[in-house]
Amino acid sequence: MSDSSRDTAEGAGWGSAEPGLYRRLMPSKVEKISWLDPRMLWAARNGVLASWFGDPTGGTRSRWVAQRAAAGVPADKVIRRDDPDRFSFLVIGDTGEGDDPQYAVVPGLLKAGQDTRFAVVASDVIYPVGSADDYGTKFFRPYQDYQAPIYAIPGNHDWYEDLAAFMRVFCDDAPPLTPEPRPRPLSRAWLRSLLWHRPRPKDGQRLAEARTLRSSPAQQAVQPGPYWAIDTGPVRIIGIDTGLLGTLDAEQGAWLREVSRGPRPKILVTGSPLYVDGEHEPCAIDGGGTVDDIVRDPAHHYVAAIGGDIHNYQRYPVPVDGRTIQYIVAGGGGAFMHATHTIPRVDIAGVTENEFRCYPLRGDSLAFYSKLYGRRLRLRRFFTLTEAEATAVVAERLEFRPGRAAAPEIRTTRRTRLVAGLLGTGSRPDRAKRFRLPVRKIYTQLFSPSSATYSPPFFKCFLRLDVTPESVRLRCYAATGNRAQETDPPIEDEVTIPLL
Repeated sequence: MSDSSRDTAEGAGWGSAEPGLYRRLMPSKVEKISWLDPRMLWAARNGVLASWFGDPTGGTRSRWVAQRAAAGVPADKVIRRDDPDRFSFLVIGDTGEGDDPQYAVVPGLLKAGQDTRFAVVASDVIYPVGSADDYGTKFFRPYQDYQAPIYAIPGNHDWYEDLAAFMRVFCDDAPPLTPEPRPRPLSRAWLRSLLWHRPRPKDGQRLAEARTLRSSPAQQAVQPGPYWAIDTGPVRIIGIDTGLLGTLDAEQGAWLREVSRGPRPKILVTGSPLYVDGEHEPCAIDGGGTVDDIVRDPAHHYVAAIGGDIHNYQRYPVPVDGRTIQYIVAGGGGAFMHATHTIPRVDIAGVTENEFRCYPLRGDSLAFYSKLYGRRLRLRRFFTLTEAEATAVVAERLEFRPGRAAAPEIRTTRRTRLVAGLLGTGSRPDRAKRFRLPVRKIYTQLFSPSSATYSPPFFKCFLRLDVTPESVRLRCYAATGNRAQETDPPIEDEVTIPLL
């Protein structure tokens, strides 16, 4: 097995490594998404409108669910598969930008996942706004050689066109929704409707052609709606749709409580992680309660909760009533990388830095962002930190032993400390009083996508879960874009979760 980033810098993808062959899979022309483009920001305006004028996601989702029910979908929304008691599946989150980082994941995913029974895309299948005509290059083409079904839960970007394309692709070519009743003039809903982004009238004309790339019988999957459960082997996998703003409507919340009952071990897949960046985000349900209340209830027998939306890997083994629930962030499947070096020293819900795991390692994240800032501000000599310098200064600032030990000859300097501070290493934004550059929020919303790198290392990842009647073995595999990690994808984290 090849070295991981916890072993060597080369395992992280640094150095003069041989580039991978993933570009052979890519189309000749690739759209590069920039959130600094006013046209892109205008197309993706629905999230802002929902926060200003009220979120219509719950009502729209209910109409989609009612339409699927009228088409004969079972009320419990459970997919019953005939997998054996011992099987494997993949989870990959926040995939669809359609550029180098997404395609760089594919070779390792195909190798590590060649014997898996199915895959789940956890959040944001398609960027920037979930359009049907983007599915060809951002879903069907990259995964055309994966010879098993793919299920999905939508992320906020899939909702930017009211989930129309997502429902067509994953829900048996669901027909368009009938228009909703016109809102009362001059109401908040009326103002929202005037500005709301909707699918283009001719969107999806290339969808039939794109489907041919994943047309074999072994690849087909139909799911009951944007949220669902899968009964397979000894476990139940439950996927929930957190919409535009990361919440659940009351109808979906009632369904989640119902399908969570019983002694069968359960794994949650959600568009919004419940623990992330050292903070607890329990996910509110309209009408009261939270998703995490349901997960933590011992009567429901959850063993893990896996969330997308944040573009990296994190794991929090949280002790709950004498057992451990693995809370995982798994959004590193292709979209631009969210920083991990900004995560404060972890101490939450009984999880300390000793138990917490992340990928990329904080030092690699700081080195990555220092290069981005050096390039964007044209101050490479000042901002750029080597991976060794970044590892050393992160270890000093957070006062812990990093996943990959810093080289003993590397000493932190005033410059490396200043750069680390400017880039927010280990700082909570609500506690930071000094000046620092935007990394944690504004940068990742605006500058980071427009500064996405198109050469390795990419620090992407995917999960493989091996299920037996006794346990689930979860492994996080890295994809750097280098040839070494394509041919033998390294394992960045591994945990065995007991089911008994």
